[in-house]
Amino acid sequence: MKNILSIAFCAMAFVACTTKNDFKLITSNPELYANTVHELNQVVMGNNFSPIVASRNYAYAAIAGYEVTAAGNPTQYQSLAGQLHGLTQVPQPKNANEIDFPYAALLAYCNVGQAVTFPEGSMKEYVDSLQKLVSDHGMPSKVKANSEAFAKEVSAAIIAWSKKDNYAQTRSAEKYTVKDIPGRWVPTPPMYASAAEPHWKEIRTMVLDSASQFRPSPPPTFNVTDKKSEYYTNVMMVKNAGDSLTEEQKHIANFWDDNPFKINVNGHAMFSTKKFSPPGHWMSIVGIANKTAKVDFATATYAYAKTAIALFDAFIHTWDAKYTYNTVRPETVINKYIDPNWRPLLQTPAFPEYTCGHSTISASAAEALTSVFGENFAYTDSTELEFGIANRSFSSFKAAAEENNWARFYGGIHYHNSCITSTEKGKLVGSWVVDHLKMKK
Repeated sequence: MKNILSIAFCAMAFVACTTKNDFKLITSNPELYANTVHELNQVVMGNNFSPIVASRNYAYAAIAGYEVTAAGNPTQYQSLAGQLHGLTQVPQPKNANEIDFPYAALLAYCNVGQAVTFPEGSMKEYVDSLQKLVSDHGMPSKVKANSEAFAKEVSAAIIAWSKKDNYAQTRSAEKYTVKDIPGRWVPTPPMYASAAEPHWKEIRTMVLDSASQFRPSPPPTFNVTDKKSEYYTNVMMVKNAGDSLTEEQKHIANFWDDNPFKINVNGHAMFSTKKFSPPGHWMSIVGIANKTAKVDFATATYAYAKTAIALFDAFIHTWDAKYTYNTVRPETVINKYIDPNWRPLLQTPAFPEYTCGHSTISASAAEALTSVFGENFAYTDSTELEFGIANRSFSSFKAAAEENNWARFYGGIHYHNSCITSTEKGKLVGSWVVDHLKMKK
Protein backbone atom coordinates (compact mmCIF):
# COMPACT_ATOMS: atom_id res chain seq x y z
CA MET A 1 0.00 0.00 0.00
CA LYS A 2 2.90 2.31 0.67
CA ASN A 3 4.03 2.04 -2.97
CA ILE A 4 0.53 2.79 -4.26
CA LEU A 5 0.17 5.87 -2.14
CA SER A 6 3.60 7.17 -3.08
CA ILE A 7 2.69 6.95 -6.75
CA ALA A 8 -0.62 8.65 -6.10
CA PHE A 9 1.08 11.52 -4.29
CA CYS A 10 3.59 11.85 -7.16
CA ALA A 11 0.69 12.15 -9.57
CA MET A 12 -0.92 14.78 -7.37
CA ALA A 13 2.28 16.79 -7.12
CA PHE A 14 2.76 16.65 -10.87
CA VAL A 15 -0.56 18.37 -11.52
CA ALA A 16 -0.36 20.53 -8.41
CA CYS A 17 -3.66 19.07 -7.27
CA THR A 18 -4.60 19.05 -3.60
CA THR A 19 -8.35 18.39 -3.78
CA LYS A 20 -10.04 15.22 -2.63
CA ASN A 21 -11.82 14.68 -5.98
CA ASP A 22 -8.82 13.84 -8.14
CA PHE A 23 -9.45 10.07 -8.42
CA LYS A 24 -9.31 10.14 -12.24
CA LEU A 25 -5.79 11.57 -12.13
CA ILE A 26 -4.80 8.78 -9.78
CA THR A 27 -6.36 5.79 -11.52
CA SER A 28 -5.33 6.86 -15.03
CA ASN A 29 -1.66 7.12 -14.06
CA PRO A 30 0.15 4.35 -16.03
CA GLU A 31 2.72 4.12 -13.25
CA LEU A 32 0.00 2.80 -10.97
CA TYR A 33 -0.57 -0.02 -13.45
CA ALA A 34 3.19 -0.65 -13.54
CA ASN A 35 3.19 -0.79 -9.75
CA THR A 36 0.38 -3.34 -9.90
CA VAL A 37 2.38 -5.50 -12.31
CA HIS A 38 5.37 -5.22 -9.98
CA GLU A 39 3.18 -6.33 -7.10
CA LEU A 40 2.23 -9.47 -9.02
CA ASN A 41 5.92 -9.97 -9.82
CA GLN A 42 6.61 -9.96 -6.08
CA VAL A 43 3.84 -12.50 -5.46
CA VAL A 44 5.20 -14.76 -8.22
CA MET A 45 8.69 -14.55 -6.76
CA GLY A 46 7.51 -15.07 -3.20
CA ASN A 47 5.56 -18.21 -4.07
CA ASN A 48 8.44 -19.84 -6.00
CA PHE A 49 6.55 -20.25 -9.26
CA SER A 50 8.66 -21.41 -12.16
CA PRO A 51 9.23 -19.04 -15.09
CA ILE A 52 7.06 -21.27 -17.25
CA VAL A 53 4.04 -21.14 -14.96
CA ALA A 54 4.66 -17.43 -14.28
CA SER A 55 4.25 -16.66 -17.99
CA ARG A 56 0.72 -18.05 -17.77
CA ASN A 57 -0.12 -15.89 -14.80
CA TYR A 58 1.18 -12.70 -16.38
CA ALA A 59 -0.60 -13.38 -19.66
CA TYR A 60 -4.09 -13.95 -18.28
CA ALA A 61 -3.80 -11.04 -15.85
CA ALA A 62 -2.56 -8.67 -18.58
CA ILE A 63 -5.32 -9.78 -20.95
CA ALA A 64 -7.94 -9.07 -18.29
CA GLY A 65 -6.57 -5.56 -17.77
CA TYR A 66 -6.43 -4.97 -21.51
CA GLU A 67 -9.99 -6.19 -22.11
CA VAL A 68 -11.34 -3.68 -19.60
CA THR A 69 -9.31 -0.94 -21.26
CA ALA A 70 -10.50 -1.92 -24.73
CA ALA A 71 -14.11 -1.87 -23.54
CA GLY A 72 -13.60 1.67 -22.27
CA ASN A 73 -11.84 2.80 -25.47
CA PRO A 74 -13.79 1.07 -28.27
CA THR A 75 -12.72 3.56 -30.94
CA GLN A 76 -9.02 2.92 -30.26
CA TYR A 77 -8.71 -0.69 -29.10
CA GLN A 78 -10.24 -4.00 -30.12
CA SER A 79 -11.16 -6.93 -27.90
CA LEU A 80 -9.07 -10.09 -28.16
CA ALA A 81 -12.26 -12.17 -28.19
CA GLY A 82 -12.28 -14.20 -31.38
CA GLN A 83 -8.54 -13.67 -31.79
CA LEU A 84 -7.08 -15.81 -29.00
CA HIS A 85 -7.76 -19.54 -29.11
CA GLY A 86 -10.84 -20.40 -27.10
CA LEU A 87 -11.69 -16.83 -26.10
CA THR A 88 -15.04 -16.39 -27.79
CA GLN A 89 -16.63 -13.56 -25.81
CA VAL A 90 -15.76 -10.97 -23.17
CA PRO A 91 -18.42 -8.97 -21.27
CA GLN A 92 -19.09 -5.43 -22.44
CA PRO A 93 -20.20 -2.58 -20.14
CA LYS A 94 -23.85 -1.66 -19.88
CA ASN A 95 -23.27 1.67 -18.15
CA ALA A 96 -19.95 2.91 -19.57
CA ASN A 97 -20.51 6.49 -18.41
CA GLU A 98 -20.57 5.34 -14.80
CA ILE A 99 -17.39 3.23 -14.85
CA ASP A 100 -13.84 4.31 -14.19
CA PHE A 101 -12.16 1.97 -16.68
CA PRO A 102 -8.56 2.38 -15.46
CA TYR A 103 -9.64 1.46 -11.94
CA ALA A 104 -11.59 -1.52 -13.28
CA ALA A 105 -8.55 -2.58 -15.34
CA LEU A 106 -6.35 -2.52 -12.23
CA LEU A 107 -8.81 -4.67 -10.33
CA ALA A 108 -9.28 -7.11 -13.21
CA TYR A 109 -5.51 -7.53 -13.44
CA CYS A 110 -5.30 -8.31 -9.74
CA ASN A 111 -8.36 -10.57 -9.69
CA VAL A 112 -7.04 -12.76 -12.47
CA GLY A 113 -3.44 -12.55 -11.36
CA GLN A 114 -4.22 -14.05 -7.98
CA ALA A 115 -6.82 -16.52 -9.23
CA VAL A 116 -5.01 -18.26 -12.07
CA THR A 117 -2.29 -20.07 -10.14
CA PHE A 118 -2.04 -18.62 -6.64
CA PRO A 119 -3.64 -19.35 -3.29
CA GLU A 120 -6.78 -17.33 -2.78
CA GLY A 121 -6.20 -13.84 -1.45
CA SER A 122 -2.54 -13.43 -2.42
CA MET A 123 -3.22 -9.87 -3.64
CA LYS A 124 -6.09 -9.04 -1.30
CA GLU A 125 -4.15 -6.51 0.74
CA TYR A 126 -3.07 -4.75 -2.43
CA VAL A 127 -6.62 -4.69 -3.80
CA ASP A 128 -7.89 -3.35 -0.49
CA SER A 129 -5.36 -0.53 -0.71
CA LEU A 130 -6.51 0.29 -4.26
CA GLN A 131 -10.10 0.48 -3.07
CA LYS A 132 -9.13 2.74 -0.20
CA LEU A 133 -7.04 4.89 -2.52
CA VAL A 134 -9.92 5.72 -4.87
CA SER A 135 -12.31 6.35 -1.98
CA ASP A 136 -9.83 8.70 -0.35
CA HIS A 137 -9.55 10.63 -3.60
CA GLY A 138 -13.24 11.17 -4.13
CA MET A 139 -14.48 8.41 -6.43
CA PRO A 140 -18.31 8.44 -6.14
CA SER A 141 -19.69 5.29 -4.55
CA LYS A 142 -21.78 4.49 -7.62
CA VAL A 143 -18.80 4.77 -9.98
CA LYS A 144 -16.72 2.67 -7.62
CA ALA A 145 -19.38 -0.03 -7.37
CA ASN A 146 -19.97 -0.13 -11.13
CA SER A 147 -16.25 -0.26 -11.85
CA GLU A 148 -15.72 -3.10 -9.40
CA ALA A 149 -18.70 -5.00 -10.82
CA PHE A 150 -17.41 -4.70 -14.40
CA ALA A 151 -13.93 -5.76 -13.32
CA LYS A 152 -15.49 -8.82 -11.68
CA GLU A 153 -17.41 -9.69 -14.86
CA VAL A 154 -14.36 -9.50 -17.08
CA SER A 155 -12.22 -11.34 -14.54
CA ALA A 156 -14.73 -14.18 -14.35
CA ALA A 157 -14.75 -14.56 -18.13
CA ILE A 158 -10.94 -14.63 -18.38
CA ILE A 159 -10.62 -17.06 -15.47
CA ALA A 160 -13.22 -19.38 -17.01
CA TRP A 161 -11.33 -19.27 -20.31
CA SER A 162 -8.01 -19.97 -18.57
CA LYS A 163 -9.38 -23.14 -17.00
CA LYS A 164 -9.71 -24.75 -20.42
CA ASP A 165 -6.04 -24.39 -21.43
CA ASN A 166 -5.07 -27.87 -20.14
CA TYR A 167 -3.05 -26.50 -17.24
CA ALA A 168 -4.94 -28.48 -14.60
CA GLN A 169 -4.51 -31.70 -16.55
CA THR A 170 -0.75 -31.25 -16.80
CA ARG A 171 -0.49 -31.04 -13.00
CA SER A 172 -1.15 -34.76 -12.74
CA ALA A 173 0.47 -35.87 -15.99
CA GLU A 174 3.16 -38.54 -16.10
CA LYS A 175 6.51 -37.43 -14.70
CA TYR A 176 9.63 -37.13 -16.83
CA THR A 177 11.67 -40.34 -16.99
CA VAL A 178 15.39 -39.84 -16.53
CA LYS A 179 17.38 -42.20 -18.74
CA ASP A 180 21.13 -42.74 -18.65
CA ILE A 181 21.59 -42.32 -22.39
CA PRO A 182 24.56 -40.34 -23.77
CA GLY A 183 23.40 -36.90 -24.85
CA ARG A 184 20.10 -37.03 -22.95
CA TRP A 185 19.29 -34.57 -20.18
CA VAL A 186 19.81 -35.60 -16.55
CA PRO A 187 19.39 -33.52 -13.35
CA THR A 188 22.22 -31.13 -12.50
CA PRO A 189 23.85 -29.88 -9.27
CA PRO A 190 23.36 -28.58 -6.68
CA MET A 191 19.65 -29.45 -6.43
CA TYR A 192 19.47 -32.33 -8.92
CA ALA A 193 15.85 -31.29 -9.33
CA SER A 194 13.42 -33.20 -11.51
CA ALA A 195 12.58 -31.88 -14.96
CA ALA A 196 10.34 -28.80 -14.85
CA GLU A 197 7.04 -28.83 -16.73
CA PRO A 198 7.66 -31.70 -19.18
CA HIS A 199 4.08 -31.40 -20.46
CA TRP A 200 3.99 -27.63 -21.03
CA LYS A 201 3.82 -28.15 -24.81
CA GLU A 202 0.32 -29.50 -24.15
CA ILE A 203 -0.89 -26.12 -22.88
CA ARG A 204 -3.25 -24.38 -25.31
CA THR A 205 -1.44 -21.72 -27.31
CA MET A 206 -3.00 -18.27 -27.61
CA VAL A 207 -1.98 -17.25 -31.13
CA LEU A 208 0.35 -19.93 -32.50
CA ASP A 209 -1.38 -22.69 -34.46
CA SER A 210 0.36 -25.29 -32.30
CA ALA A 211 3.33 -25.78 -29.98
CA SER A 212 5.30 -27.38 -32.81
CA GLN A 213 4.56 -24.70 -35.42
CA PHE A 214 8.13 -23.37 -35.52
CA ARG A 215 9.86 -26.45 -34.11
CA PRO A 216 13.61 -26.20 -34.89
CA SER A 217 15.73 -28.85 -36.56
CA PRO A 218 17.55 -31.23 -34.19
CA PRO A 219 20.68 -29.92 -32.43
CA PRO A 220 24.15 -31.20 -33.40
CA THR A 221 24.54 -34.94 -32.83
CA PHE A 222 26.08 -35.85 -29.49
CA ASN A 223 29.73 -36.72 -30.07
CA VAL A 224 32.52 -36.33 -27.50
CA THR A 225 34.92 -38.84 -29.04
CA ASP A 226 35.68 -36.84 -32.17
CA LYS A 227 37.32 -33.60 -31.05
CA LYS A 228 36.69 -32.11 -34.49
CA SER A 229 32.94 -32.74 -34.37
CA GLU A 230 30.50 -29.85 -34.27
CA TYR A 231 29.18 -31.04 -30.92
CA TYR A 232 32.56 -31.26 -29.21
CA THR A 233 33.48 -27.84 -30.61
CA ASN A 234 30.34 -26.35 -29.06
CA VAL A 235 31.08 -27.97 -25.71
CA MET A 236 34.61 -26.58 -25.64
CA MET A 237 33.32 -23.13 -26.59
CA VAL A 238 31.25 -23.15 -23.40
CA LYS A 239 34.10 -24.37 -21.23
CA ASN A 240 36.71 -22.01 -22.67
CA ALA A 241 34.40 -19.02 -22.40
CA GLY A 242 33.55 -19.90 -18.81
CA ASP A 243 37.22 -20.19 -17.92
CA SER A 244 38.09 -16.71 -19.19
CA LEU A 245 35.08 -14.46 -18.58
CA THR A 246 35.66 -10.72 -18.39
CA GLU A 247 33.89 -8.61 -15.77
CA GLU A 248 31.62 -7.24 -18.51
CA GLN A 249 30.67 -10.75 -19.61
CA LYS A 250 29.95 -11.72 -16.01
CA HIS A 251 27.74 -8.66 -15.63
CA ILE A 252 25.83 -9.58 -18.79
CA ALA A 253 25.31 -13.16 -17.60
CA ASN A 254 24.22 -12.14 -14.10
CA PHE A 255 21.98 -9.36 -15.39
CA TRP A 256 19.99 -11.84 -17.48
CA ASP A 257 20.25 -14.73 -15.02
CA ASP A 258 16.69 -14.23 -13.71
CA ASN A 259 16.87 -17.38 -11.60
CA PRO A 260 13.74 -17.24 -9.42
CA PHE A 261 15.08 -19.74 -6.91
CA LYS A 262 18.85 -20.16 -6.75
CA ILE A 263 20.38 -22.61 -4.30
CA ASN A 264 23.62 -21.34 -2.78
CA VAL A 265 26.04 -23.82 -1.23
CA ASN A 266 28.59 -22.72 1.36
CA GLY A 267 30.31 -25.74 2.87
CA HIS A 268 27.57 -27.81 4.49
CA ALA A 269 25.13 -24.89 4.49
CA MET A 270 22.57 -24.28 1.74
CA PHE A 271 20.32 -21.26 1.32
CA SER A 272 18.19 -19.83 -1.47
CA THR A 273 18.05 -16.41 -3.09
CA LYS A 274 15.22 -15.14 -5.27
CA LYS A 275 14.93 -12.83 -8.25
CA PHE A 276 12.33 -12.10 -10.89
CA SER A 277 12.05 -14.86 -13.49
CA PRO A 278 12.64 -14.23 -17.24
CA PRO A 279 8.99 -13.31 -17.99
CA GLY A 280 8.94 -11.14 -14.86
CA HIS A 281 12.04 -9.34 -16.12
CA TRP A 282 10.32 -8.60 -19.44
CA MET A 283 7.17 -7.42 -17.71
CA SER A 284 9.42 -4.97 -15.87
CA ILE A 285 10.93 -3.85 -19.19
CA VAL A 286 7.42 -3.09 -20.47
CA GLY A 287 6.91 -0.77 -17.52
CA ILE A 288 10.26 0.93 -18.15
CA ALA A 289 9.35 1.41 -21.82
CA ASN A 290 5.96 2.86 -20.92
CA LYS A 291 7.58 5.32 -18.53
CA THR A 292 10.35 6.24 -20.98
CA ALA A 293 7.83 6.91 -23.76
CA LYS A 294 5.43 8.66 -21.36
CA VAL A 295 2.47 6.72 -22.68
CA ASP A 296 -1.09 6.97 -21.42
CA PHE A 297 -2.85 4.32 -19.36
CA ALA A 298 -4.52 2.59 -22.31
CA THR A 299 -1.25 2.25 -24.22
CA ALA A 300 0.39 0.82 -21.13
CA THR A 301 -2.18 -1.97 -20.78
CA TYR A 302 -1.90 -2.66 -24.51
CA ALA A 303 1.89 -3.00 -24.32
CA TYR A 304 1.72 -5.31 -21.31
CA ALA A 305 -0.90 -7.57 -22.89
CA LYS A 306 0.79 -7.92 -26.28
CA THR A 307 4.16 -8.68 -24.67
CA ALA A 308 2.69 -11.14 -22.18
CA ILE A 309 0.95 -13.06 -24.98
CA ALA A 310 4.20 -13.22 -26.96
CA LEU A 311 5.99 -14.55 -23.87
CA PHE A 312 3.28 -17.12 -23.19
CA ASP A 313 3.32 -18.65 -26.66
CA ALA A 314 7.13 -18.50 -26.81
CA PHE A 315 7.38 -20.62 -23.66
CA ILE A 316 5.06 -23.24 -25.13
CA HIS A 317 7.11 -23.26 -28.34
CA THR A 318 10.48 -23.65 -26.63
CA TRP A 319 9.17 -26.26 -24.17
CA ASP A 320 8.00 -28.30 -27.14
CA ALA A 321 11.57 -28.27 -28.46
CA LYS A 322 13.11 -29.01 -25.06
CA TYR A 323 11.11 -32.16 -24.45
CA THR A 324 11.26 -33.28 -28.07
CA TYR A 325 15.07 -33.34 -28.13
CA ASN A 326 15.86 -33.77 -24.38
CA THR A 327 19.35 -32.35 -24.82
CA VAL A 328 21.98 -32.71 -22.10
CA ARG A 329 23.38 -29.59 -20.42
CA PRO A 330 27.01 -28.43 -20.96
CA GLU A 331 27.76 -28.83 -17.25
CA THR A 332 26.90 -32.54 -17.37
CA VAL A 333 29.03 -33.20 -20.45
CA ILE A 334 32.05 -31.23 -19.25
CA ASN A 335 31.97 -32.85 -15.80
CA LYS A 336 31.70 -36.37 -17.20
CA TYR A 337 34.11 -36.20 -20.13
CA ILE A 338 36.44 -33.25 -19.65
CA ASP A 339 36.71 -31.74 -16.16
CA PRO A 340 34.79 -33.11 -13.16
CA ASN A 341 35.40 -29.92 -11.17
CA TRP A 342 34.15 -27.42 -13.76
CA ARG A 343 31.15 -25.29 -12.84
CA PRO A 344 29.26 -22.72 -14.91
CA LEU A 345 28.94 -19.12 -13.72
CA LEU A 346 25.17 -19.49 -13.46
CA GLN A 347 23.22 -22.30 -11.87
CA THR A 348 21.95 -24.74 -14.50
CA PRO A 349 18.11 -24.81 -14.67
CA ALA A 350 16.20 -28.08 -14.24
CA PHE A 351 15.15 -28.83 -17.80
CA PRO A 352 16.73 -29.86 -21.12
CA GLU A 353 19.14 -27.54 -22.89
CA TYR A 354 17.82 -27.19 -26.46
CA THR A 355 16.34 -24.72 -27.19
CA CYS A 356 17.21 -21.86 -24.86
CA GLY A 357 14.03 -20.67 -23.15
CA HIS A 358 15.32 -17.25 -22.14
CA SER A 359 16.71 -16.47 -25.61
CA THR A 360 13.45 -17.60 -27.22
CA ILE A 361 11.08 -15.65 -25.01
CA SER A 362 13.33 -12.56 -25.06
CA ALA A 363 13.35 -12.46 -28.86
CA SER A 364 9.59 -12.95 -28.91
CA ALA A 365 8.98 -10.18 -26.36
CA ALA A 366 11.31 -7.86 -28.28
CA GLU A 367 9.19 -8.28 -31.41
CA ALA A 368 6.04 -7.43 -29.49
CA LEU A 369 7.56 -4.37 -27.83
CA THR A 370 9.09 -3.15 -31.08
CA SER A 371 5.63 -3.25 -32.67
CA VAL A 372 4.43 -0.88 -29.94
CA PHE A 373 7.39 1.49 -29.49
CA GLY A 374 9.39 1.23 -32.72
CA GLU A 375 12.72 -0.19 -33.89
CA ASN A 376 15.17 2.26 -32.32
CA PHE A 377 13.76 2.70 -28.84
CA ALA A 378 16.62 3.38 -26.44
CA TYR A 379 16.08 2.65 -22.75
CA THR A 380 17.90 1.77 -19.55
CA ASP A 381 16.84 -1.45 -17.86
CA SER A 382 16.88 -0.99 -14.08
CA THR A 383 15.02 -4.24 -13.30
CA GLU A 384 17.89 -5.92 -11.51
CA LEU A 385 18.87 -2.97 -9.36
CA GLU A 386 16.69 -4.16 -6.49
CA PHE A 387 18.71 -7.39 -6.53
CA GLY A 388 22.04 -5.59 -6.39
CA ILE A 389 22.90 -5.82 -10.11
CA ALA A 390 23.79 -2.64 -11.99
CA ASN A 391 21.62 -1.29 -14.82
CA ARG A 392 22.25 -1.94 -18.50
CA SER A 393 21.27 0.33 -21.39
CA PHE A 394 20.11 -0.75 -24.85
CA SER A 395 19.53 0.91 -28.21
CA SER A 396 16.48 -1.26 -28.85
CA PHE A 397 14.50 -4.22 -27.52
CA LYS A 398 16.03 -6.42 -30.18
CA ALA A 399 19.52 -5.38 -29.03
CA ALA A 400 18.55 -6.49 -25.51
CA ALA A 401 17.37 -9.85 -26.83
CA GLU A 402 20.65 -10.29 -28.73
CA GLU A 403 22.59 -9.58 -25.54
CA ASN A 404 20.51 -12.19 -23.76
CA ASN A 405 21.59 -14.63 -26.45
CA TRP A 406 25.20 -14.18 -25.30
CA ALA A 407 24.26 -14.06 -21.61
CA ARG A 408 23.14 -17.68 -21.48
CA PHE A 409 26.35 -18.75 -23.22
CA TYR A 410 28.55 -16.69 -20.89
CA GLY A 411 26.63 -18.18 -17.97
CA GLY A 412 27.75 -21.64 -19.09
CA ILE A 413 24.26 -23.11 -19.24
CA HIS A 414 23.73 -23.18 -23.02
CA TYR A 415 25.68 -23.96 -26.16
CA HIS A 416 25.88 -20.84 -28.28
CA ASN A 417 24.42 -22.51 -31.35
CA SER A 418 21.33 -23.21 -29.22
CA CYS A 419 21.04 -19.54 -28.31
CA ILE A 420 21.32 -18.49 -31.95
CA THR A 421 18.61 -20.93 -33.02
CA SER A 422 16.43 -19.86 -30.09
CA THR A 423 16.69 -16.19 -30.97
CA GLU A 424 15.71 -16.93 -34.57
CA LYS A 425 12.70 -19.00 -33.50
CA GLY A 426 11.68 -16.47 -30.86
CA LYS A 427 11.56 -13.80 -33.55
CA LEU A 428 9.23 -16.02 -35.57
CA VAL A 429 6.92 -16.54 -32.60
CA GLY A 430 6.86 -12.84 -31.74
CA SER A 431 6.28 -11.83 -35.36
CA TRP A 432 3.42 -14.31 -35.64
CA VAL A 433 1.77 -12.80 -32.56
CA VAL A 434 2.25 -9.26 -33.84
CA ASP A 435 0.96 -10.09 -37.33
CA HIS A 436 -2.11 -11.99 -36.18
CA LEU A 437 -3.39 -9.83 -33.33
CA LYS A 438 -5.51 -6.80 -34.14
CA MET A 439 -5.51 -4.81 -30.93
CA LYS A 440 -5.09 -1.15 -31.81
CA LYS A 441 -7.50 0.35 -34.35
